[in-house]
Amino acid sequence: MSKRSSLASPPARLLLPALLVLILGGCQTAGIEDVTGALGGKQESAASSNTRADARPEMDALRERYRARPNDPAIALEYGKALRETGQRAQAVAVMEQAVLAHPSNKALLAGYGRALADNGNFQQAFDVLGRAHSPEDPDWRILSAQGAALDQLGRNEEAQQYYAAALKIVPNEPTVLSNLGLSYMLQNNLPKAEQVLGRAYQRNQNDARVRANLALVLGLQGREAEAEILVKADLPPDQAAAKVTALRQLLAKKQQRAGADK
Repeated sequence: MSKRSSLASPPARLLLPALLVLILGGCQTAGIEDVTGALGGKQESAASSNTRADARPEMDALRERYRARPNDPAIALEYGKALRETGQRAQAVAVMEQAVLAHPSNKALLAGYGRALADNGNFQQAFDVLGRAHSPEDPDWRILSAQGAALDQLGRNEEAQQYYAAALKIVPNEPTVLSNLGLSYMLQNNLPKAEQVLGRAYQRNQNDARVRANLALVLGLQGREAEAEILVKADLPPDQAAAKVTALRQLLAKKQQRAGADK
């Protein structure tokens, strides 16, 4: 891969907060192994809070299993993933860090640790750890895509795109990778290219709400708000659809205000 590229351009820095808001309207990120543009994002919705409440008994049981066998890599990995999925990001990092210290060559633990670090906003460390989770002889497209997402957060967009390209050589037209690649182009303010790539992702998986959100954002940034709203509202109950449209309009308005202030 190439050496470090320049930091994010002003358009990219303007768009980063937007990404954190839209994916999708404050929903918890799903974790980097299945993100589509989950380049961070720490907002929570009522739905995610309900999910946490429902998961509490299972989490209690898993916590007890972990305390009984803290050096079991499979249990540590399961517990760390559960912590991430319930938004307990700092705890997930701590659990995975201890697991990696005990099993430094376990690639599954390294991958889980890298994802936990990325969820927690430690993007450079996440990138470095994820690089230890696979080898050039046996590349993992999910990890390559996750590394690209971390690089995008660091403003290293051109380098990130090389990682997405490497992932797509393994899984051509994989929608999650395409969606991350499209967002990377968007961070460079290359909106036509972003739309082209995100359109491919959408054609491959029209049911992924994150892919639709990312494509809607790009369309909206090009002034095609009607098309964007159709995508955002797809398959949602009327009240949720209205909330997503409102969030999209607010996001686009803020972006326009910031762009105007920079002129």
